[in-house]
Amino acid sequence: MRQQTIGGSFTLEGKGLHTGIYLHLSAHPAPVGTGMIIRRTDLEGHPAIALLAENVKDTVRGTVLRNEHLQVSTVEHAMAAFYAAGIDNCIFEIDGPEFPILDGSAVMYTEALGRVGIVEQDAEKEYLVIDQEHEYSSGSGSVIKAFPCDRFEVEVEIGFNSPVLPAQTAQLRRMSDFPHEIAMARTFVFVREIEPLLDMNLIRGGDLKNAIVIYDRIMAQDKMDELTHKLQQPSIDAAQLGYLSGPLHFDNEPARHKLLDVIGDLALTGRPIKGRIVARYPGHKVNTEFANYLRTTYILSEQE
Repeated sequence: MRQQTIGGSFTLEGKGLHTGIYLHLSAHPAPVGTGMIIRRTDLEGHPAIALLAENVKDTVRGTVLRNEHLQVSTVEHAMAAFYAAGIDNCIFEIDGPEFPILDGSAVMYTEALGRVGIVEQDAEKEYLVIDQEHEYSSGSGSVIKAFPCDRFEVEVEIGFNSPVLPAQTAQLRRMSDFPHEIAMARTFVFVREIEPLLDMNLIRGGDLKNAIVIYDRIMAQDKMDELTHKLQQPSIDAAQLGYLSGPLHFDNEPARHKLLDVIGDLALTGRPIKGRIVARYPGHKVNTEFANYLRTTYILSEQE
């Protein structure tokens, strides 16, 4: 199969999840061998960084890439959509430090790819072929395994010991099913996590329109009022547990979003994977560490 790029440029815009800054993200076709690149157009000289696992420097509530010239965060939703579509070469241009969160899913990227189309290029794809079983653990209960398979498949299991969000699983056997099975699954956050994240100067752009917000531990009404005021959201009844952001797109939408994140983070291997991935309690830290492990084992070792 041949390498692919996008059939034309497109731009998406919206606020960043963590900074709250209004951002413009453009995607452009790129020649064979370019890979996936980000340019920061707001910085002098428009410095670039490759979307590769060795450039991941932080994974707190998102995947952050950094080199000596720039930093870009929250790339995983875009990468999941492009990876599932089979895009090998693309140049992203962003006018700020993170990709826009949009609606918290990858659906707008998938729709944009549908509009501009995909173009085959004059070079063969280079695959990362899983030829034996691998297991990687983060030491915090998260485990990712990879098994030989003639295509890319992903399974995830999540569990948060929550009375609202039960243990869930999700799976994707064919990447062609990504647009209607996974792309619209939104990111999620527990109410009990919000204040600590705000104190860390994160999720400044978060709201009920770009995330599933899960309220699973009763708090005092005055505490809830204080929190909704900080988030500039309407008052919420603190006595009622549940999903504050309205109905889910799928019964297992949180698990599907974690699967989306796994795809986006494993895209940082830099090659399409032939293998079955099974992730138990995945997160950006273990995902990107495993991507780096696979990249080191199968790609960088070839180049030495």
